[in-house]
Amino acid sequence: MKFLVLASASPRRREMLNLFPFEVVVEVPMVAETVKPGERPAAAARRLAREKMREVVRRRGDDAPVLAADTVVVLGEEILGKPRDEADARRMLRLLSGRVHRVITGVAIRWRGKEQIFSVSSRVVFRDLSEREIADYVASGEPSDKAGAYAVQGLGGALVSAVHGSVSNVIGLPIGEVVEALRALGFLRGLAPAPERRAGRRRR
Repeated sequence: MKFLVLASASPRRREMLNLFPFEVVVEVPMVAETVKPGERPAAAARRLAREKMREVVRRRGDDAPVLAADTVVVLGEEILGKPRDEADARRMLRLLSGRVHRVITGVAIRWRGKEQIFSVSSRVVFRDLSEREIADYVASGEPSDKAGAYAVQGLGGALVSAVHGSVSNVIGLPIGEVVEALRALGFLRGLAPAPERRAGRRRR
């Protein structure tokens, strides 16, 4: 049976990849998730994914198929990372309330010396949130380790009124595009892209 090395600690990415006919082996990369001054969000997501992938490839060797990803939440040109504490989570949710933001995931895949590196952007529309809703959501603990302080696949889904583009991208991995990239590398032959509606998708 084929295997794919997932260079990520994210259980959500692993769950999505577990739907496919290969074993998923997790190996967490030791890469600091920091954005360089003046770096554009999509470029930062691609760079961080590439660094994570190559760090694991150095350990595993070039024969192992390795996939890494990095997801950023962007409001305007400001990148909202994981909240430092509950006060920071409340600040982020107030910023997102009633507004449209982007979720960009950079993906880097390497197999047998060939690479596919790309990013996918989705637009997310938040409802107008009351202070009580924000406080209750932060108290749930869900925002603590999530970029932008919410998880669309969890309780945070109730904060969102619409997603334009790949929903799986907002969760952390654009599955349709990942399958296309794996097929381009020859890792998956004959497997159709995941049946996901991706209206308004932008690929960078």
